Amino acid sequence: MDYKYINQLLNKYWEGATTLEEENILRSFFSQKDVPGSLIQFRALFVYEQEDKEQNVLGEQFDAQLLAMVGEDAPVKAQKITLTRRLMPLFKAAAMVAIVLTLGNAMVVSMSPDATSTKNSDAFSTTIHRGSSVAVNDSAVVDTMKQSNLSTQEMVNPID
Repeated sequence: MDYKYINQLLNKYWEGATTLEEENILRSFFSQKDVPGSLIQFRALFVYEQEDKEQNVLGEQFDAQLLAMVGEDAPVKAQKITLTRRLMPLFKAAAMVAIVLTLGNAMVVSMSPDATSTKNSDAFSTTIHRGSSVAVNDSAVVDTMKQSNLSTQEMVNPID
């Protein structure tokens, strides 16, 4: 056999330019028992298909065995889904949004300088307004003082 032609076919095969007929020629050449030593390394590449076909052939009973192994599927029981269960993911999402908004608002309030802070407010002053003169000269206070026989000076400054 002309090994020069086989080498040319191998070069075309590696370039991806062989036809199906040329590949069949290579397969038939490498399926022979007497392959030269320089080309023996390529033998496994072209003979694997023939060996693989012989080893992995499915039997006649393959489909029947497979269907017997799979068997019948067990019936699936349907479960009733209540409205609460159906809307539970929506409730969870709404709760998460509420938590995030609450925490975000707390962060904004705690981080921002507050203009109405009680520390710097003038709303709490130490001056006491006496009120009207009618309330000061109330008769109930005067009557109580007369009954106790205490003077107003003693009530304001108790004995030390």
